[in-house]
Amino acid sequence: MPTPSRHRSLGLFAAAIAVQVLLLAVQIRRGQQVRLIRVWAIESVSPLGRGAAWSVDGVRGLWNSYVALRHLREDDDKLRSEVSALRLRNAELESRAAEADRLGGLLGFRDAHTEVQMLAARVIGATPDPSSSHMVLISRGSRDGVRRDMGVITPEGVVGKVFAVYPDTSQVLLLTDKESGVGALLGGSRAQGPVRGSGEPQLALEYISNDTKVEAGERILTSGQDHIFPKDLPVGTVTQVQPDRHSPFLKISVKPAARLDGLEEVLVLLTRQEFAFRKDADKTDKKDADKLAPPPVASTAAPVPPPKPAAPAGPPKPTPVALPRPANPPAQPKPAAPVAQPKPAAPETPAVPEKPDAPVTPDAQGAPDNQ
Repeated sequence: MPTPSRHRSLGLFAAAIAVQVLLLAVQIRRGQQVRLIRVWAIESVSPLGRGAAWSVDGVRGLWNSYVALRHLREDDDKLRSEVSALRLRNAELESRAAEADRLGGLLGFRDAHTEVQMLAARVIGATPDPSSSHMVLISRGSRDGVRRDMGVITPEGVVGKVFAVYPDTSQVLLLTDKESGVGALLGGSRAQGPVRGSGEPQLALEYISNDTKVEAGERILTSGQDHIFPKDLPVGTVTQVQPDRHSPFLKISVKPAARLDGLEEVLVLLTRQEFAFRKDADKTDKKDADKLAPPPVASTAAPVPPPKPAAPAGPPKPTPVALPRPANPPAQPKPAAPVAQPKPAAPETPAVPEKPDAPVTPDAQGAPDNQ
């Protein structure tokens, strides 16, 4: 028979040792009655469990982060769309508020000048090339009573004149156009001259003598000589004055009173009747002043008396005091009244001495003498 090899015997020896160790591990108990073999088994398997748990947690966290970022992006897009919608809404509300303010100003201006026939119109278009001409298209035409060469204004001042009329619309030539002009005068010296457009934002006042005193900031008003605008409507203000060496007239630049580059609503003057130009704000201030005028008058009248007597109180007090004391005639008549004298004069009772004065005794004495 063949003898077992050495390696086989070593293997059997190792197996026997392992079996003995396992048996010992099964029999030996550690703290809390836990078998040693169970501890070894748990310690050998726990690294695999921890690795598996870490891998699962990483995959789960990555997935959750991706899903969360996806939702965050959706929320961000939604918020961006809401912000854009709110901005548009805000712009729309601001535009409507500005339009309401402008329309309120036009209405107030028209109510402040009820004696003049005016027609409100909306600017619906403008010339495509402002460098060639300055015109706007308004929403009123011949069917509304608009005629050529009628004046167009705003609550701020003169805008221009009606250049062409159509059934439902009209073209308005602005003051800044090269072919436009208006009869004007200086608010201070009342010197007259035409205001012409130059195609630029500034106007030019012509034919004002070098001897005329003109200062920057002086108001320019309509003169009424052009038979388009009534007299004393605001045209603009003087911005620059320069003498011309080659001309007897001054070079005067004028800033338009009306905002011609941002027209949205205008007023068409249906008549050339003159009126006192005043803005809606002035009118409202006057209305408020008129409403509040009666009470303040009464209230001021009440306090006015106190200051009046308080001021003259000085003079009247000394004057009456001095007058009654020295010139008090009733005090003199009292002592001068001889009422007290008649009392002492009453000693007419000295009739008693008259009795002794009576020569009764002497008569009595004479009687014996005669005897």
